[in-house]
Amino acid sequence: MPFMPENVVMRMFRILLAALSLPVAATAHAEPGARTHYFELVNRAHDSVVSLSIAPAGTGAFREQALAEPLQGGGDSITVGALGTGCRYDLRFVFRDGRTLVYEGADACRARVVRIRALPRGGTGSRFVAALGR
Repeated sequence: MPFMPENVVMRMFRILLAALSLPVAATAHAEPGARTHYFELVNRAHDSVVSLSIAPAGTGAFREQALAEPLQGGGDSITVGALGTGCRYDLRFVFRDGRTLVYEGADACRARVVRIRALPRGGTGSRFVAALGR
């Protein structure tokens, strides 16, 4: 084996360690038996959705889903994936004007399409909750 300076050996060791840890990091948040469920979101509201978060139903453990660009109102659509063991998820939408809509219990196994409805105009609140599939 040819002589290698210590710093080169350490650098190679760090690269190898990082490469071996990638699969562990990728599965660290996945539960046993978890799979990706997909929703097609159709924004029927008047305002754009600027933020989307998904949580297993009833847990409150929302995880932000990256949107490449705002989901425009009036019929714009996007397909998003939710990783989990069950079929039901809570979906939280934040609109451009700051108001929030939460759909509780959306069932990805029965109805993949979720239509985001318009929020009440002139309402007194900034957060609205609707139960789906109950």
